[in-house]
Amino acid sequence: MRIACSCVEDNVSGPVLTTTERESGTVFAPKFDANGLLTAVIVDDADGAVLVVAHMNADALDATLESRKVHFWSRSRGRLWMKGESSGHVLHVVQITVDCDQDALLIRARPDGPTCHTGARSCFYRGLELHDGKPLLRSV
Repeated sequence: MRIACSCVEDNVSGPVLTTTERESGTVFAPKFDANGLLTAVIVDDADGAVLVVAHMNADALDATLESRKVHFWSRSRGRLWMKGESSGHVLHVVQITVDCDQDALLIRARPDGPTCHTGARSCFYRGLELHDGKPLLRSV
């Protein structure tokens, strides 16, 4: 079932809307990029910590909306995948918000465990610092 893109669409950007309709209206019209992707920022519903930033195509968005479990389009794997499908660390959707021009999503989720494939709670576990004028990564 096609949920995300059920309206008349242009080639990539979803339903053709005016700027006012896109920014202030009630029609959900995801604006996918030239590769058919939009950015999804996933945060922990409990404390707002950023867990992962990844990409969704229309199929991943539809699967996420239907199942209430976060799905992505894996550019490296070249396929749709549900976060946690092998680890069991599923991300359960609590709320999805859309940015002003509908090309990015902010998803509040309840994680079943660590989000990063390294075993870290978040994929953002290192900070960038300058040390003697050179960038250096440090655990945060």
